[in-house]
Amino acid sequence: MDEQMRGVAGVSPVVPAEAAQTGTAAGSGPGSSPASSPASSPGSSPGSSPGSEAAADHPEAAEHAGQEARGRSDTRARIQRVALELFAEQGYDKTSLREIAERIEVTKAALYYHFKSKEDIVRSLVEDYFGQIDALIAWARAQPASPRAREEILGRYVSIVAGGSDVFRMLQHNQAALSSLSAAKHRGEMFRERMTGLADALTEPGAGMPGRLRAVMALGGVSVGWMFFADQVEDRGELAAAVLGIASSLAQAGQSGRP
Repeated sequence: MDEQMRGVAGVSPVVPAEAAQTGTAAGSGPGSSPASSPASSPGSSPGSSPGSEAAADHPEAAEHAGQEARGRSDTRARIQRVALELFAEQGYDKTSLREIAERIEVTKAALYYHFKSKEDIVRSLVEDYFGQIDALIAWARAQPASPRAREEILGRYVSIVAGGSDVFRMLQHNQAALSSLSAAKHRGEMFRERMTGLADALTEPGAGMPGRLRAVMALGGVSVGWMFFADQVEDRGELAAAVLGIASSLAQAGQSGRP
């Protein structure tokens, strides 16, 4: 438990959505096998490609391209962060894209490059959060069922919930304004699907209703417990440890192989 809490005490998302997407793109998906790589050009070394040779010949250009990509990612994250701040301060309806652009000192054109509307910003925040849960579910499915794995799953989920609490608070405080958005109609269904995936990862194959109920209550307790107490404590690491301990005890109860 102590080792687990060193990762949870920072209460920041452990699997950012963009990092997860980057990892997927670089993985062994369709077209990533050696047989599907571009053919080597005459005179090139085996396994080399025109792109890799160009990068080797022009390292400054490759570095510049990397800096530009990081800059775009940083700008996107800044837009999301400032939008959250303004939505919390004055409400979703009373916040304009112009105000968001002015707060982060970029042009509206730069903002439009990433988001065409406030709804796009809200959608991106929710999708990034769900992307982290998707990555956690994928990781969990690859782990052998054990008490240690279940505790690790819950620990990572605590970290995701803690990192996304501002998003959920914004959604809660702006329910009236956001309920009419097209994405809002599917948000509950998307959340339910992911809770089902996590509950499956926390229970043994063929688990009955009591076992699955304990898993769902453990996951729900993480969200409710964190949202209720996060603003009432001085040490959020201590809160994370308490939330994880209670959720683990609930999820592990009745599981075989429990120490």
